[in-house]
Amino acid sequence: MILSEFEKKIGYTFKNITYLETALTHSSYANEKQLSRDCNERLEFLGDSVLGVITADYFYHNLNHLPEGEMTKRRAACACEKSLYGFAKEIDLGQYIMLGKGEENTGGRNRASILADAFEAVIAAIYLDGGLEKARTFVLRFVKKTANQESTFRDYKTELQEIIQKNPDEHLTYVLVSESGPDHDKRFEVEGRLNSNIIGCGVGRSKKLAEQAAAKQALELMGIKS
Repeated sequence: MILSEFEKKIGYTFKNITYLETALTHSSYANEKQLSRDCNERLEFLGDSVLGVITADYFYHNLNHLPEGEMTKRRAACACEKSLYGFAKEIDLGQYIMLGKGEENTGGRNRASILADAFEAVIAAIYLDGGLEKARTFVLRFVKKTANQESTFRDYKTELQEIIQKNPDEHLTYVLVSESGPDHDKRFEVEGRLNSNIIGCGVGRSKKLAEQAAAKQALELMGIKS
């Protein structure tokens, strides 16, 4: 794997290449090789937040003709697995990810959840290495293409949050309760909890999809049709 080749594709050269190496390391590879460095899961967590800040700022300043609800939908659409997978494909991210043999042999390089997570990890790696403005330059390369498209993505988590936040005493969280299956075919089960009460459960091939499924079930139990 030639990291310098990937750096050219993303338009950023790392000062500390370890950030990029970690962003491209899937958990299956780290476990198989018993690496001392982390896999990309922690970077994915950070990248999701960095992506959210950058897209929210861009929409606020450039789509100020839209109501808050529509901006929220478009931001969520930019950060959904389908969009991130498309962004990842644009830079051939799949061919640079370090995968374990099981993932490699079962099509992991083209699996949407793996590519979407790795894309967020790359955002975090750029942010840690070069700061917010470098990360912004990278992210907007993709977001600008989709920002003016009317969103057809339904963000159940945001819909549920908008209902819950009408009562400031209520607190909504998503809790991962189980993770099963081999690396190439994971299943995540998530509970949506209002304070300490379970209001929805969801299962998905990624934590994000499971959270959306839990929020969808919670809305349906409230009588809100999907």
